[in-house]
Amino acid sequence: MSKLTRVLWVALLGAIVQLAPLESQDAAPASTDREPLVVFLVRHAEKTDAGRDPKLSEAGQHRAATLAQALRSAAIEAIHSSDTLRTRSTAKPVAEKIDREVELYDPRDLNALASQLRKSGGRHLVVGHSNTTPALVKLLGGEPGSAIEEKGEYDRLYIVTILEGATSTVMMRYGAPFTPSGSK
Repeated sequence: MSKLTRVLWVALLGAIVQLAPLESQDAAPASTDREPLVVFLVRHAEKTDAGRDPKLSEAGQHRAATLAQALRSAAIEAIHSSDTLRTRSTAKPVAEKIDREVELYDPRDLNALASQLRKSGGRHLVVGHSNTTPALVKLLGGEPGSAIEEKGEYDRLYIVTILEGATSTVMMRYGAPFTPSGSK
């Protein structure tokens, strides 16, 4: 088992064991007669340019493959992506590894996606954007942390767990590390 996989599983176990109360009534918990909800959320991987619908760069393709490797044992049941080339391409290696289709969602209606996730329970991967990923974490009752830096932060992986009316958020990093602007 790789170091990243061990870290991911330790973080996930910690998220399930150390649950914090929900902060918002809007973030209704998954029903107690269903499975706990575990949602892995990432921003799309590195893109080739700032165009309207760019493809993944070579680094982005590598990051997408790294994500698939990191989540290979996470028992993901459904994969959700906005309908852009970069998000679908980030989700594709995970979908291929677990033999699932990527379900598209409307990033302008995150409330609908959050509701769908809460109702279904189980384990999901959601691939979004620098603005939608933290917003969805918050809608699920999690803690999104600081804003994602648009120009280069592609390595955040959130794990939001909702179990019996409580939620927990773990934010970790995967793949090539992000170096914030102004850092050496």
